[in-house]
Parts: sequence; structure tokens; C-alpha cells
Amino acid sequence: MSVNDIPALNACLNAIATVLIVLGFVFIKRGDQVTHRKMMLSAGAVSAIFLVGYVAHKILVKGVHTPFGGEGFIRTFYYGMLISHIILAIAIAYLVPRTFWLAIKGDYETHKKWAKWTFPIWFYVSVTGVLVYLFLYRWWPSVV
Repeated sequence: MSVNDIPALNACLNAIATVLIVLGFVFIKRGDQVTHRKMMLSAGAVSAIFLVGYVAHKILVKGVHTPFGGEGFIRTFYYGMLISHIILAIAIAYLVPRTFWLAIKGDYETHKKWAKWTFPIWFYVSVTGVLVYLFLYRWWPSVV
């Protein structure tokens, strides 16, 4: 495995986290708290592994930015998505552990209130993480 493989691995981790987050949502809606907890803790673990991979990649490439190869509308769309992804990913770094902590300590009513915000933001960040990879490395890679 080389440093060039890390973005694809990270996109896979984001995709797995997305599936686990959705499954967690489905199970809690069905009233299955045990499976919900397993799915959400698994999503948290996968997201934590992603974060390690993301930071490691940034360190290994010495923070060098990968240029986007798209032009026109798609460039505007990509950067709008990227900016929203980054801002909300920063928020998720607080929201997910906080929401988890509320559940772990048994404060389920407050946990549910936080989860109503955390779930859609975490879902969006996970999905757009995969899209950022696809836009940047597969669909519109830079020719430089």
C-alpha cells in the first residue's frame, strides 16, 4: 500500500460509515436499541479510523493540496460541497462524541435531542466525503 492508496481507503471507510449510520437510524426507528447501539458504535469506530487515515495522508503528503480538474459549473458545485463538508466535519468532531456520551451515560432524552441534529450532519459529511473523493480523484482529476 502506498500513500496514493489512502484517499480511496478513506472513501471506502466513509461509505461504510454511511451505511452503518443509516442502519443505526433504521434500527432505532424499529425500537431495537441493542442493534442501534452496535451500528452507531461501529460507525464511530470506522469514522475514527477514517480520521487517522485522513490525518496520516495529510502528514505524508506534507499538506500538499490535490487540485480539482473540473471547470465551470461543476467547479463551483465541487467547492461549495467541499466547503460545507469541511465546516460540518469540524462540527461532527464535537457532535458525535457528545451524542455518544449522552447515550453511554444513559441520558436518552437529551441523546435523542442531540441525535436529531447529529444524525443528518454526520450522514451528510459521510456522503460528501465519498463524493469529494470521486470528484477529486475519479471523475475530474487534475491533469497537472
